[in-house]
This record gives sequence, C-alpha cells and structure tokens, in this order.
Amino acid sequence: MAMRVISGEWRGRRLVAPKGDTTRPTADRTRETLFSMLTSRLGSFEGLVVADLFAGSGALGIEALSRGAAQCLFAEQDRDALDILRKNLGSLEATPRADIRATSVLALGPAKRTYDLLMLDPPYGTGAASVALDKLNRLGWIGPDSWLSVETAHDEVIDVAGFAIDAERKVGKAKLTLLRVE
Repeated sequence: MAMRVISGEWRGRRLVAPKGDTTRPTADRTRETLFSMLTSRLGSFEGLVVADLFAGSGALGIEALSRGAAQCLFAEQDRDALDILRKNLGSLEATPRADIRATSVLALGPAKRTYDLLMLDPPYGTGAASVALDKLNRLGWIGPDSWLSVETAHDEVIDVAGFAIDAERKVGKAKLTLLRVE
C-alpha cells in the first residue's frame, strides 16, 4: 500500500508500509481526516511532543513531525514494522527527532514527561486501546492538557474512566476518537 505524507515539511513524500497483514497502515484519507480534526483543536503542531503508539510504519508520528512537532516517540513491537519505521524516518532524515521504542505499548514503563498528543492505532477488535489508555494514564504519560486520538474499527467503543470523548468520526471501516482527560 503506497502512502504519502499529507502536509508540512515532507508533503507528498512517499512512505513504505510493512508487507503482510500484521500491521494495518492508516489510509491517507483516514490520516487526512484525523489531522484535520486535530488541527482544528490544536491550531498548530509546532513544538509539540507526540507519541505514535502501535506505530507500524510510523505514518501518524511522521505526519506530526512533518507539521512541526518537535519530537515523537514511536512504540512498536513487530520486527518487520520496526525495520520499515526506521527506513521511513531515515529517508526523511527525521531520526534525530524520533525516539523509537521496540516494545509493546503495554510494556512501556513510567513516563519521564507528559505528552502533548498521543496517537493510538491498535489492532482492531482487541480492546487494546482502552487497556493502553488506562495504563498510560496511571504511568504519567497523559497530562491535563494532553490530546489523545484513537483509531478503532467503526463499531468499537472507547470507554475509559477519567477520559471524555471530544469527537468521533467514522471514515470507511475506521472510527477516529479524540479524547481529553476529564
């Protein structure tokens, strides 16, 4: 599946997606919708510290970096996806602004800081997003001003104590949910 960076410094640059079906890259149209939703709330990505969790090819974090985010932490456990993520970052010379964690999101330890934006794109139908949100919140990754975006299958429900849904939008088979700390 050919993907491209939608906007910013690397607009139009191609990204590689992992082969096979262990990762499901966010389609360009879904990413475009997500970043439109985020831009209308954040205004700008300039200087933000973001996390791309269940990162896969890194397309979400790379999009944020392209739009001016200062730094992005990428968490991914699949070895093939990690190779692709590193290739994508390398081809854009974005590696200095990336913190790559070769681990499961659920294995991340306590955070050294809170993140401005956390983007979660877990495998559909697993409930992993709700489990991850709860754990990341308890481990200090999420602050009172953090924005969270979660991509799930269109019929999945995100319901985690301590979070309020700001917006939901269905795009094809995906549902995008933006959350804030209550």
